[in-house]
Amino acid sequence: MWKNIQETVNFLQDKGFIKIDFGIILGTGLGNLTNNIDIEKRIPYEDIPNFPVSTVPGHKGELIYGNIGDKKILALRGRFHYYEGWSLKEATFPVRVMKFLGVEKLIVSNASGGVNPNFKTGDIMLITDHINMMPEHPLRGENDDRFGPRFLDMHEAYNKRMRDHFEEQAKSMHIALQKGVYLALQGPTFETPAEYGMVRRLGADAVGMSTVPEVIVAKHMDMEVLGISVITDLGIEGKVESVSHDEVQEVAHRAEKIVGQLVVEFMSTYE
Repeated sequence: MWKNIQETVNFLQDKGFIKIDFGIILGTGLGNLTNNIDIEKRIPYEDIPNFPVSTVPGHKGELIYGNIGDKKILALRGRFHYYEGWSLKEATFPVRVMKFLGVEKLIVSNASGGVNPNFKTGDIMLITDHINMMPEHPLRGENDDRFGPRFLDMHEAYNKRMRDHFEEQAKSMHIALQKGVYLALQGPTFETPAEYGMVRRLGADAVGMSTVPEVIVAKHMDMEVLGISVITDLGIEGKVESVSHDEVQEVAHRAEKIVGQLVVEFMSTYE
């Protein structure tokens, strides 16, 4: 993996991807947050050496470099999932590349199903912690000390200072913000009513199919992480309804303007 990372990093540095303040991973329906970026460069994933290619509708599949205010941004427009057939090492490869391009602060976003009875569709949830129920682990196998330690402390997977600042920013903008625990399952099926009930009983507030492997790898490399979920459907006991990927994208698209405003203000004021 080390040689592949070096090759990819060298390729991107030669293209001018340097001096980056924030990395962003944009999930389902949230790719248009790039409208807030003054874009200098964009490269399709298929043109980047060693990069996987997203196969999910709504995940455009390009690396974007530019500015939000005075902050330099590197955004993944479209992510990679275990259910697509990638190993978790492959799915999180771009996070490793981000780190070696100089990214120290990472923002991850996703669409998720809410299981907290106080949630409604369209809510924005600040992720405070996660539960990993993926069937594989991105750090399984021999550890490379150039990336991070063999045994990783995860007691603050989502950086408290970033969370506090994001919450303060939402209050100052009069934007309602939920907070909660995100649980990751393999997918690609949406959850059954019984599975939604299990997720809630395990202590989570929302469930999805991504994010957790990326956060583990980012923490492995000592990056600061902020996580945001858009609640696109509900799995509340007694209120579970049918859901489709198109419906999830539609709700995420409706929320993305507010999420975009929040993220822009957060990055502009966070040091």
